[in-house]
Amino acid sequence: MGLEQQQAPLELIERVAISDEALGKTLAELGERANLAEVVVLSTCLRTEIYAVVERFHEGVEELRGYLEELAGSSPGDMDELVTVRFDDDVVTHVFEVASGLRSSLLGETEVLGQVRRALERAVEERVCGPVLGTLFKRAIQVGRLVRSSTGIARGTTSLAHAAVELADGRLEGSWSGRRVLVVGAGTMARGVVEALGGLDGVPELVVANRTRARAEALARRLDGRAVGLAELAGELDQADVAFVATGAPAPVLGPSLLAATSASHPRGEVGGLSPRQGGASQKVVVDLGVPRSVEPSLGRGDGVELLDMDALVAFTEAAQAARHQELGRAQAIVGREVERYHADTRARGAAPLVSALRSRVDDARRMEIERQRRKASLAGLGDEHWEQIDAITRTVLSKVLHEPSVVLKETAGTPRGERLSEALRALFGL
Repeated sequence: MGLEQQQAPLELIERVAISDEALGKTLAELGERANLAEVVVLSTCLRTEIYAVVERFHEGVEELRGYLEELAGSSPGDMDELVTVRFDDDVVTHVFEVASGLRSSLLGETEVLGQVRRALERAVEERVCGPVLGTLFKRAIQVGRLVRSSTGIARGTTSLAHAAVELADGRLEGSWSGRRVLVVGAGTMARGVVEALGGLDGVPELVVANRTRARAEALARRLDGRAVGLAELAGELDQADVAFVATGAPAPVLGPSLLAATSASHPRGEVGGLSPRQGGASQKVVVDLGVPRSVEPSLGRGDGVELLDMDALVAFTEAAQAARHQELGRAQAIVGREVERYHADTRARGAAPLVSALRSRVDDARRMEIERQRRKASLAGLGDEHWEQIDAITRTVLSKVLHEPSVVLKETAGTPRGERLSEALRALFGL
């Protein structure tokens, strides 16, 4: 269950976005719900999705819907038309498409594959991911790699970070040499921006601002730039021609008040003020890559600042993907084949080996107990024919006891319920 940019407005996706710092707490809270057997949370720039294995379907849907409403601060029912619910086979197809970049605003983008992998890793770390979602997400990562290596869907600009630099480039004229670029943040998106800056015609002067100074320094070194703390952000913003803001902060880190403070100390037209930009660009360009927003929207209303947010970035990427869409059919065909393979592999694993192991474990215990009883002095008078009868009776009893569990395991093989039952059996009997 979740919200994607195709159905929900950015303002709502912002409210349900889960930062990396908050993800552990979110997974722990969901993992404590009695009806949720397994959980993986995928929260990216333009989607927040909760994948869950539930004990009871309708109760699980209501629990997850309620959790998303809590995150959004919405009243019950307000988000019903915007929340997407998928189950069983549709979940497999969807997560394969997500990992392949087919559900991204920038078709084929590469960042989402790492985000899917990280979502799995965090769920495993928090011990809320079991055999069903673990197997599913591992296969999704493999499919994502296969689609990108087998088609041209990832040709050209393949990340939102690279697209953000292209978008800013369209607002400037001439080389980037001599321009000062401020990157706020040092996470995955910020690293993508710095990588894209390194491929420009003319490497700009780079400043990286981050809460953790060491991470900023490591990122700035890639382009021989400087690192500063967030306390120095106001002065660096004043000096910058272009700023890319890519933090995971829950609230904006840039706003008009910050800019006003620097403008007061550096009047317009002076060195370090909001003077006309090199090459004729008359405005400072600020690109907000944060979800939730890292820049207050009011910053772009005057003061010589052009603010480009995620909505502007999505519109830009949609207009630049005609060639890549020609590969969409091939990519979808690969996903379709891999979905069938996934189901075939799941069925092939089946329950037969587990049923055999269970029966073998129980029969070993039965035979050991008979041998132990034969050594007792009180039973020394029983002849071999009696022990043969005891052996036959105990075999029959255990066979009847195990019949119903064996049938249920075989009938549910290849389904989420079957996986849960199989895992429970392994844990209970040490199989």
